[in-house]
Amino acid sequence: MDVIIVMCMGVLVGKFLFPVRWKRINELLQTVCTLLLIFSMGVLLGSRENFLREITTLGFQSILFFLIPSVFSVIVVYPLTRIFLDKKREKKKEDD
Repeated sequence: MDVIIVMCMGVLVGKFLFPVRWKRINELLQTVCTLLLIFSMGVLLGSRENFLREITTLGFQSILFFLIPSVFSVIVVYPLTRIFLDKKREKKKEDD
């Protein structure tokens, strides 16, 4: 939550208080800070003792979070598509 508050404050400062002539320097600073953040996250994850075991568990959970909603979405949408497209085709044939 703290990160979101700081980011929102940064957006407001950038919008209302930051001079336009410093835009290029600000963009460069944002890029450097983003790269530093990604690097530090990588170091933090790499220093974990059970990182490979955790990443496989996380990968499995990610696959489940992707697969279950996708499968149920197809199960729900496919019959509805068949029903509504058939009605649309029938209506189009009647109009011709």
